[in-house]
Amino acid sequence: MFEKAQFIEDCKRAVAEGQKAVREVVAEAVSDPAGILAALGEPKHAGIDLLHKSDDVTVINFVWAPCMSLIPHNHQMFAAIGIYAGREDNVFWRRTDGGIEAAGAKSLGVGDVGTLGRDIIHSVLNPIEKMSCALHVYGGNFFDPAEPRSEWDHETLAERPWNIETTRRVFSEAEGRYNAYRAS
Repeated sequence: MFEKAQFIEDCKRAVAEGQKAVREVVAEAVSDPAGILAALGEPKHAGIDLLHKSDDVTVINFVWAPCMSLIPHNHQMFAAIGIYAGREDNVFWRRTDGGIEAAGAKSLGVGDVGTLGRDIIHSVLNPIEKMSCALHVYGGNFFDPAEPRSEWDHETLAERPWNIETTRRVFSEAEGRYNAYRAS
């Protein structure tokens, strides 16, 4: 059965061994999606639920609003992403002389784990009409990385410095649209 405190301790130990070890911890956790939901609760709001943060590892429970999309961004650290409810579609981007261009995609469903190298640029979409939930484990401090992060405008693909408030606003606006749709 999934236990939040044990999962965090396992992530803290695994990060010293690298991304593969963290991926294994995340894979074991999402093999019990009902256990995660029991431990963390049914999602009520879209958002970023910080479970643990240190200079070496950050553990976040992301809850994606239905049909929401997060702009292209990088992390400047590796990541392991495990889905325990819904779906998460990732579009991968590569730098070009003029900015970025789409370079591939991967869809993750319940029980799937994806990994991102430290230099990966990706955007995220929840393509379904219900909340999607994922455990994200980063090999560093997600909120205050050692190297500056970037994000790219959805429409123009112009690069700018990453801002957590932009990310929080995207989650809030997506939940607001979903709630307005449900009320209509």
